[in-house]
Amino acid sequence: MTRPYDALETRFRRLNALREAAAMLNWDMSAMMPAGGAEARSEQLAALQVICHELLSDPAVADLLDDAEGDSAPLDPWQRANLREMRRDWLHTTALPADLVDALSRARNRCEMIWRQARPDSDFAAVLPSMQALLDLVRESAAAKSALLGCAPYDALLDEYEPGSSAARIDTVFDHLAAFLPEFLSRVLDRQAAAPPPLAPQGPFPAAVQEALARRLMAAVGFDFAHGRLDTSLHPFCGGVPDDVRITTRYDEADFAKALMGVLHETGHALYERGLPSAWRTQPVGAARGMAAHESQSLLIEMQACRGAEFVAYLAPLARQAFAGDGPAWTADNLRRLYNQVRPGFIRVDADEVTYPAHVILRYRLERQVIAGDLPLADLPAAWNAGMHDLLGITPPDDRQGCLQDIHWFDGAWGYFPTYTLGAIAAAQLFAAAKAAVPEIPAAIGRGDFAPLMGWLRQNVHAWGSFHSTDGLLEQATGRPLDPRALETHLTARYLA
Repeated sequence: MTRPYDALETRFRRLNALREAAAMLNWDMSAMMPAGGAEARSEQLAALQVICHELLSDPAVADLLDDAEGDSAPLDPWQRANLREMRRDWLHTTALPADLVDALSRARNRCEMIWRQARPDSDFAAVLPSMQALLDLVRESAAAKSALLGCAPYDALLDEYEPGSSAARIDTVFDHLAAFLPEFLSRVLDRQAAAPPPLAPQGPFPAAVQEALARRLMAAVGFDFAHGRLDTSLHPFCGGVPDDVRITTRYDEADFAKALMGVLHETGHALYERGLPSAWRTQPVGAARGMAAHESQSLLIEMQACRGAEFVAYLAPLARQAFAGDGPAWTADNLRRLYNQVRPGFIRVDADEVTYPAHVILRYRLERQVIAGDLPLADLPAAWNAGMHDLLGITPPDDRQGCLQDIHWFDGAWGYFPTYTLGAIAAAQLFAAAKAAVPEIPAAIGRGDFAPLMGWLRQNVHAWGSFHSTDGLLEQATGRPLDPRALETHLTARYLA
């Protein structure tokens, strides 16, 4: 007879294939689909969501989980971890009725497509009705999951992106950073002001040339173009599936660094996906641990490795050649100072690593208030602008540079934002541990050789999938759980040493 555990593996393998199909349809919707296809695509994605829900909420699955957990036949450690992740996936799925899953999928797609026009028009009013409809469903989902998981509604949403975390834990971490960053930012700005400003290379920088350089750097870092693509979209992201990873970016012909660093960021995500344990690729334990781990890999590549002096020394001659640049603006030292310049700005994805946590803290505070019902959506733009002024001393001139800039809320991803700064902390922690274990990593990066770094990450992070918790993964790789002091140490060394 088939063991209950084996029957579960078969079911989850089929479920994974359906979810991967939905992931590819989502990528196409963001990168390639004509606007006229939105209604049909919404139907397709809603149908897939409901089929996945039916497959996992089948009463037979509950029996199989109970039987597998009580089976006397031994499971190896990976199978036990997989069973644990199956149970977690099942809990999140069965908390919601099928009609809510269908309504959420449709509302997400509808709101996102309206946001795509509202953002460039800076027209929050245009997206507000669909955003409110989506938020109502998100709240309903949060209430249902919180009842089943035994936690607060916001924590139930957070658990979808960072398993086992809580607002209380994030408050502790963010309060620590909030106490450190203001005075640190002031010292960094004073130090910058005392030095001659870096020179900005003069464009224009044709998008096609930027793309060619980006592809060269992606290959150097380790991206496999036989298993992935680079395209353009309104909001940069990494999507697709581990065997077909899709990266997107957006180009600014007046500033090639934005797209370049964005591509390197998304390449970090892609390399994590490609490095996940192949033997468990179709099972929950073979997936990425959570979004904090995912963001740690993108920020480790972009911020830790590719804004360091070694990488910029490698990049400078390639950029000069690509854009036919000449003069002091193109020296490695000037480019390093330029790429590490700290300046409060409106756009999160363009923010430097010192001010970036403020962007995340703002979004975290706002989304908790919105989910709790303490902040009406109609008041979100004003609250956003006030929060930006309080945290960074600047006020967005319009909603395009304010509350409309990110896709997450308009795609239903409430509870996602804290993982960005959790990921930044983990990135600093992991990069320090990697360099301690493999001292030649910085010199190799200076030659455009990422193999030593990627080898360490493959062994200590990627290959473990969801076997460990986030803290367990970090403890194994670095000797301690998530520690905000790691980010403070990194920032101090880079900007004040």
